[in-house]
Amino acid sequence: MAHHERLSKKTAMAVFSSDAISSVAYSNEAILLVLVAAGTATTVYLVPIVIGITALLGILTLSYRQTIHAYPSGGGAYIVAKDNIGTQAGLVAGASLLVDYILTVAVSVSSGVAAITSAFQRSLRARLTFSSSRCWR
Repeated sequence: MAHHERLSKKTAMAVFSSDAISSVAYSNEAILLVLVAAGTATTVYLVPIVIGITALLGILTLSYRQTIHAYPSGGGAYIVAKDNIGTQAGLVAGASLLVDYILTVAVSVSSGVAAITSAFQRSLRARLTFSSSRCWR
């Protein structure tokens, strides 16, 4: 692969890790909201949930490292799944990534709108309109 086709580590981290970073950022708030809504007795589940999330991130990191070593010239979800499981699995992996990216944008926008509108009580009724206008720009 030519040098001009490679991303720097800084750029690659910004481009390829945004999904994982946003998931980690928003999951903590969602977990706490559910646990608090269920009652203070459920907060004992917080530590096991954190351990589970940490374990999953560790497994994900190891998986990425293995994929990078197995596909040094680049291998996305489609290529890896197609080569190891079959064409149908590759198509499912590619389609699921597209859905994941769309949902990541939706969650990011709605979380940002919730943060902005929480500062201005009069704008609470306009959340849906504001969220929709941010997604379709």
